[in-house]
Amino acid sequence: MPDLTTNCAGITSPNPFWLASAPPANSGEQVQRAFDAGWGGAVWKTLGQPIQNVSSRFGGLHYQGTRAIGFNNIELITDRPLEVNFREIYETKKKFPKHAVVVSLMVETREEWKEIIQRAVDTGADGLELNFGCPHGMCERGMGSAVGQEPKVNERITSWAVEFSTIPVLVKLTPNVSDIVPHGLAAKRGGAHGVSLINTIKSIIAVDIDRFVPEPRVGNLSTNGGYCGPAVKPIALHMVAALARTPEFGLPISGIGGISNWRDAVEFMLLGSSSVQVCTEVMLRGYRVVEDMLEGLEEYMRTHGFAKLSDLVGKAVPAYSEWGDLDLNYETVARIDAQKCIGCQLCVVACQDGAHQCIHADPHGTAVGPAGARVPRVDDAECVGCNLCQIVCPVPGCIQMAEVDNGFAAATWNQHVGEGAKIRPKKGVH
Repeated sequence: MPDLTTNCAGITSPNPFWLASAPPANSGEQVQRAFDAGWGGAVWKTLGQPIQNVSSRFGGLHYQGTRAIGFNNIELITDRPLEVNFREIYETKKKFPKHAVVVSLMVETREEWKEIIQRAVDTGADGLELNFGCPHGMCERGMGSAVGQEPKVNERITSWAVEFSTIPVLVKLTPNVSDIVPHGLAAKRGGAHGVSLINTIKSIIAVDIDRFVPEPRVGNLSTNGGYCGPAVKPIALHMVAALARTPEFGLPISGIGGISNWRDAVEFMLLGSSSVQVCTEVMLRGYRVVEDMLEGLEEYMRTHGFAKLSDLVGKAVPAYSEWGDLDLNYETVARIDAQKCIGCQLCVVACQDGAHQCIHADPHGTAVGPAGARVPRVDDAECVGCNLCQIVCPVPGCIQMAEVDNGFAAATWNQHVGEGAKIRPKKGVH
């Protein structure tokens, strides 16, 4: 059996799946049930000076009226007394000594940081996570993303935490910046043992078009909130990879953002995450989602010959390149499997209206699908290999992008174009 044990910045857990700091990790009773279900760790819902939350506080973006692919919240940090939280953290760690318990923190002054860190350490917690990412409510008070968006402030407060703490310190980074790298490097300069990212993205999830008020609605008003869920995964992957491939960074990463299943988790690990944190999927489907994640990760590792988790962490990072390093002479064209095609013609519409007009309906052609449907025809001379037809096709494996041997040697913009390298003729130009 593959070994799923993970070590993220000195914080060990029996597997890499952690609850993110959010409502699913709001209390000891919840975290303990999650550990019983199979979660390897949990980042406690952020502690600070308890606040008053609002009602309503969540909003969803639904795909075709069913599954919520985006999630928005205007909830703030814990509204439960600190002494209750700290007692429950202590009790949870005593009951589950091998599981990772990380305490998320957010306060303002140096003295407040010193006091709350000492109290958190006294619970027996395994690590701290500094919440520098909350994009609503707390940032207006000088905390959350107000810290995360300022590298010097990030570095200064991180250095305080590292000074006061005897356990590893993770810095949770905000995605509400143009470039994540300076902020990760600021955390490193401050002495952080690792980072976690991404926190939620500043957003308005929807507008009630009858009441004329954004969602979620609090009386007759609303505000921007934090966006998460499957829709933010591409942004999170980019930011995780941007730090992982920066040579001067080199810190462990706990990946967060739209992780809904084991495949998502593997993608984060391949791009440098040694642990992954999950929130929205648990809120929508419950703690037991981890069962499929564990089973899927084990089977993936077994199939690919990975004996331990560290074997796959960062394995895809070397393949993340700049555009100018891509081979301009690499060429693919669409291939439609006639035995799978159902004749829906979605690829024809997409190619004709949204791409390069190389796929054509062929009502009198000889290629016929299994239900007697006519298979569209691909004009190889015009196909640029854009992948749009494969994306819209409803039949898995029906359309593949096949590599073409065009006789041209590899040529990149950065290294070869300026040297007069031969570039294959352009296609799809009318």
